[in-house]
Amino acid sequence: MSVVKTISALNQSKPWDSHNQKLICSMVLQDSHDVKTFCFQTTDQAWFLYLPGQFITLELEIDGKVVHGTYTISSSPSRPLSITITVKATKDGYVSKWLHENMKEGMEVKAYGPAGIFTLHNHLADKYLFLAGGVGITPLMSMTRWLFDYGMHTDVSFIQSCQTPSDLLFKRELEGMSARVSDFKLSYICERPDEYGAWTGYTGRLNQLMLELICPDYMEREIFCCGPEPYMQAVRDILNSAGYDMDRYHEESFSAPVASEEEAPEHDDVIIDESNKATVSFIKSDKEVKIQESETILAAAKEAGLHIPNACQFGVCGTCKVKKVSGDVHMVHNGGINDADIEAGYILACCSNPLGPVEVEF
Repeated sequence: MSVVKTISALNQSKPWDSHNQKLICSMVLQDSHDVKTFCFQTTDQAWFLYLPGQFITLELEIDGKVVHGTYTISSSPSRPLSITITVKATKDGYVSKWLHENMKEGMEVKAYGPAGIFTLHNHLADKYLFLAGGVGITPLMSMTRWLFDYGMHTDVSFIQSCQTPSDLLFKRELEGMSARVSDFKLSYICERPDEYGAWTGYTGRLNQLMLELICPDYMEREIFCCGPEPYMQAVRDILNSAGYDMDRYHEESFSAPVASEEEAPEHDDVIIDESNKATVSFIKSDKEVKIQESETILAAAKEAGLHIPNACQFGVCGTCKVKKVSGDVHMVHNGGINDADIEAGYILACCSNPLGPVEVEF
């Protein structure tokens, strides 16, 4: 069909009806070594109506069984002629792996949707902070594309976190938007550089210090976050610790998008209560003190007349690392301790709050 006839048909057609219309794969794009974008149109020239940040559910037949996979839409409703999903092929991703290995241009697929409540249209604001972890960038990319196409000055700070620079998604497109719109500020955080490659950006994992350097006014922004659960847990810990109004925080797990407020999970995050008391025992020094949970292990040591070596008092340098013998603490650090040490029972005294009785080997 010619372009003119296509436009004419669209002017007379209705939006995609997932119950009656299939999708046809129109293009497959390779975004990184393990991420692909699949572009779809309808089989009868319908257009797409949805909110940026919503998702669709694909129905596929794999190995003789009907299976379903839910994926956030990475395209924007401001470009209604096609719809895209951006998918990472993971070792345990049964449907995602099949899509990478089998989905080709011209293939038809049944899909349902769009659905979902993770959209800025439900929380309009003058200033946004978008936090993307890995392929969790997809709904935030949809929102960003919509804002850019809308052509209004909207203050957005966009932080993308991933493992290496090679894993950064939509980098050129994001940088193009940032170069043209002064209100759109873009930052990257990579856990490590590429092998044999230079990296001059932020290195490690998102922490409070990085967040304050990148986006000093984050307390004033409406925050949207999407990524793996450990990433989002770290974000919530940072915000809770800073006293951010969590009613203005919105998240979507790319492994389990929700279609309604009733389906939204309730997080059992640690919220420090200043009225709660805790007992901290220093085993080698034979000292014990009672403090409030809002105080740190380092503060408890000082009250007991002990000196735990320390420097930054912000969870960065790692000088105050001590071993926890028993009990629970809530630690929100800024990169001064690694996962292996945490697994072995070590904590940073300057940023660890005791939750009940705690014993420290000091």
